[in-house]
Amino acid sequence: QVQLVESGGGLVQPGGSLRLSCAASGKVFSPYSMAWYRQAPGKQRELVASISNLGTMEYADSVKDRFTISRDNAKNSVYLQMNNLKPDDTAVYYCKRRQRSTDYWGQGTQVTVSS
Repeated sequence: QVQLVESGGGLVQPGGSLRLSCAASGKVFSPYSMAWYRQAPGKQRELVASISNLGTMEYADSVKDRFTISRDNAKNSVYLQMNNLKPDDTAVYYCKRRQRSTDYWGQGTQVTVSS
């Protein structure tokens, strides 16, 4: 089994920044890809950003040029740097790890953007 633990969420004013972290432990194997999703109240969970085993990054149009995903293979971790945050970014953010055709999810971390 793989455990994912997210951290770094919180309350921030519009225009502010946050950095989310997600650390994997347990039966972790390579190759693997990781991604960040988010779910706002009353909405479906949506993909925010992903990073492949080779480091290819993809972003939702709504966060391009504001969010940056990165990974540290030595630490089995993925990060999401979020800049110029907007109220529409308010959601629970989840990280997901895919390895050996199996998806593992974290418990989520709340991000609230409000003045």
